[in-house]
Amino acid sequence: MLLFFLRRFLGFAVTLAAAAAAVFLLLDRLPGDPAQFILGINASPDTVAALRSQLGLDLPLWQRFGDWFLALLHGDLGQSYTQSAPVAALIGERLWVTLPLAAVAMILSMAVGLPIGMLAARRRGSWLDTGLMLLAQMGIAVPNFWFGMLLVLLFSITLRWLPPGGFTPWQEDFWAALRGLALPSLALALPQAAILARVMRTALVDVQGADFIRTARAKGMTLGEAVWRHGVRNALVPILTILGLQFAFLIAGTVVVENVFYLPGLGRLIFTAISERDLVLVRGAVIILIAAVTASMFVVDLLYAAVDPRLRGGGRS
Repeated sequence: MLLFFLRRFLGFAVTLAAAAAAVFLLLDRLPGDPAQFILGINASPDTVAALRSQLGLDLPLWQRFGDWFLALLHGDLGQSYTQSAPVAALIGERLWVTLPLAAVAMILSMAVGLPIGMLAARRRGSWLDTGLMLLAQMGIAVPNFWFGMLLVLLFSITLRWLPPGGFTPWQEDFWAALRGLALPSLALALPQAAILARVMRTALVDVQGADFIRTARAKGMTLGEAVWRHGVRNALVPILTILGLQFAFLIAGTVVVENVFYLPGLGRLIFTAISERDLVLVRGAVIILIAAVTASMFVVDLLYAAVDPRLRGGGRS
């Protein structure tokens, strides 16, 4: 188990380092001069050159990457061009919105998707199975930002139950903050719940034909009891894969949803930094997102080993 953990941790570190290099190089190759953008088109060449020197933009590429990567290893994400504040502090403030949003969306997707998938598998071939899978297919096809607008129209404008946007800080009013995340988290969760329901149904249908399920039924268990006691654990491997990928989709989806609901999260911070061409802030925020996604996949690998001990030796292909 220790060797499995070390192997997965090494893969996590290598992936993160490669992603950091790719993000730095891609953003550095974008057209335009950040110093010129900050000062405006009417700035003199001498002023632009002085600002480039102050920001370190006149250094060779390898030196800028080396300085940035070494600072990254020490937890220093740099200084924002436009906001004159540490990038780590700016991101830390926004994570208190983005991470709870993704967490609530993940909980909702599991609470909705898993029971629907189990019910559809239990009633396989019935009209209920067909109807649930049709709804799941519609949920996959509809983008989350459109779900968000429909939810605002229903719950905010028509019923007036929940706010249409904005966010109250957690320290001011916890329940108001939670209500502010209700609609955006639901908009993020519904498409993912649809995917989870289809995968759960397929996994349980496959398990129902296994020999150990027939053996359990021969001992007197009903199909539901046999699947619940013995089948769900074997169906967890594909479910864990989907859950790990879903966290990545939820984090990425906040970029759009936070702008739809006007939430001061990491997604809006990235959008604003891109529009202002604050490459240091964009770079730091993207690295944090990549680290969160990679860490989630690392945790999923560990859960694989906990669920299926056979994977601890050779690892997952």
